[in-house]
Amino acid sequence: MKLKICGMKYPDNILEVGSLLPDYMGFIFWKKSARYFDGTLPNLPQSIKKTGVFVNASKEEIIEKVTKYNLQAVQLHGQESVAFCQELKNILAKSIEIIKVFSVDEAFDFNQLEPFETVCDYFLFDTKGKLPGGNGTTFDWKVLEQYPSQKPFFLSGGIGLDEIDLVKQILKTDLPIYAIDVNSKFEIQAGLKNKEKLDRFKQKTNF
Repeated sequence: MKLKICGMKYPDNILEVGSLLPDYMGFIFWKKSARYFDGTLPNLPQSIKKTGVFVNASKEEIIEKVTKYNLQAVQLHGQESVAFCQELKNILAKSIEIIKVFSVDEAFDFNQLEPFETVCDYFLFDTKGKLPGGNGTTFDWKVLEQYPSQKPFFLSGGIGLDEIDLVKQILKTDLPIYAIDVNSKFEIQAGLKNKEKLDRFKQKTNF
């Protein structure tokens, strides 16, 4: 099971959290976010996949950030179309993963996923809320019983230390969960993560 820590902002904290060796580390390139990243990215262990999080950004902006920060993954958190994802996939190197995000509530229609199957590497399911992400709440994971695909996905939305038992339970199912994505529940303030809490989460989940 992979671990993604998202919404990183401050260089010293990035290095501190990087020492825990999460599989993915997310940097938000949406200017309206309190976790918006526009700083200098310190050198991280090569095993950590640097992930750029975008909300309805242009292809040009995405490519510019991929090049500038040497990103290994791109997370699309807006209303990006199938055609947009396909164009991006054609432009980016095959080594760069494309993660398409869907905001989920109890009325979510999983049929909308099918056209995206071939144009992204992973789905990411987050809680539907006021913001594109980082709302700090968990959606009802029972809705994932309707998931019709074998495409691996990231599970996100309000996951913290109090959700460890829930995480362990859902990982026992046959769902193709590829990674757990954490963010706001481990923050001291927006973009600043509590390394000790993250370390505890990592140890208790064996990620």
